[in-house]
Amino acid sequence: QVQLVESGGGLVQPGGSLRLSCAAPEFTFANKDVRWYRQLPGKERGWVARISRNGRVDYAPLVKGRFAISTDDGGSTLYLQMNNLRPEDSAVYYCYASEHWGQGTQVTIAS
Repeated sequence: QVQLVESGGGLVQPGGSLRLSCAAPEFTFANKDVRWYRQLPGKERGWVARISRNGRVDYAPLVKGRFAISTDDGGSTLYLQMNNLRPEDSAVYYCYASEHWGQGTQVTIAS
């Protein structure tokens, strides 16, 4: 059973940046459909960014131009670079790859 593990969440002021990471032992994100999701309290989990198996990158409209999804050269770590953060970006962020989920990492944007 693959358990993805996210890291990098925390508290940051509006306008700040965070980089989330996701990895698992002996797991590669290469050639897989990989995504980041987020879930606000009382809301359904929603898709934020993804890299399709063919390499296409897409972003949800609310984060396009501010967030960037990527992997390292070896495909062992998935990243989500988040810039110009807003209070409404506060949520638990989850990584997803090939039907495997991480446990989530809390991101809080507040003054």
